[in-house]
Amino acid sequence: MSVVYNVGPLPDVLLSEVMMLRVCLCCALSVFAGHVAAQNKAFIDGQGPGWVALGEDDFVRVNGDEDTLTWNGSEALCSGTPIGVTRTKKSYKNFELVIEWQHLKSAGNSGCFAWTPLSALTDLPPNRLPSGGIEIQMLDHGYKERYEKSGKKADWFSTNGDVFAVGKSNMKPFPPISPNGRRSFPTKELSNGFGQWNHYYVRAINGEIRLWVNGEEVSGGNECDPSDGYLCLEHEGSPIKFRNIRIRELP
Repeated sequence: MSVVYNVGPLPDVLLSEVMMLRVCLCCALSVFAGHVAAQNKAFIDGQGPGWVALGEDDFVRVNGDEDTLTWNGSEALCSGTPIGVTRTKKSYKNFELVIEWQHLKSAGNSGCFAWTPLSALTDLPPNRLPSGGIEIQMLDHGYKERYEKSGKKADWFSTNGDVFAVGKSNMKPFPPISPNGRRSFPTKELSNGFGQWNHYYVRAINGEIRLWVNGEEVSGGNECDPSDGYLCLEHEGSPIKFRNIRIRELP
């Protein structure tokens, strides 16, 4: 048997306290939601303690030629040919990376590689890309337009910051995931088209890699293997500029 107590209407003072409690709870939930959203935003400029600039003296040509990548201060002009990469002299494990890039033609294709093993770079012939590492793609929107004009469906890549393992390397991609299960697709479309600068912030720690495009986190993955190696600038057939490449090593 249940007993129901009729306590009548709440006194005005108590009713006021209940309403105030509801308002405070709603405010707290709003602040918490804003805090969670803010965690995914980070426009890092690469300045401050521990950050260092990377320039011409920090890179080594792998399978390009002397005209493939030329430097003017902190800005590098890449002709795109022959297809291949230019790597850092130093190998990195845990780090933060800032890099800005701009395609100079529509449908440009490029990117940067993280954790590329030396074995994938040694004796790499021209017009070949490394068979290992994690690629952070830099693809112009015109690439998708051109691809679909050929009658194909562009459902296996995006032009807003895919992250994926290449060759013999492995990564568990964060969703949304490409149909073949290899790529982490971006959660938002934030990349600018050719002729405009884009800002990438990459955080790579203990086998987990995350990408922010123009200030917002969009893609990444974990369980990366390998989880240390060289950073590479990719040249894949189209001219591109890189600038303000800065890195901070982490424990």
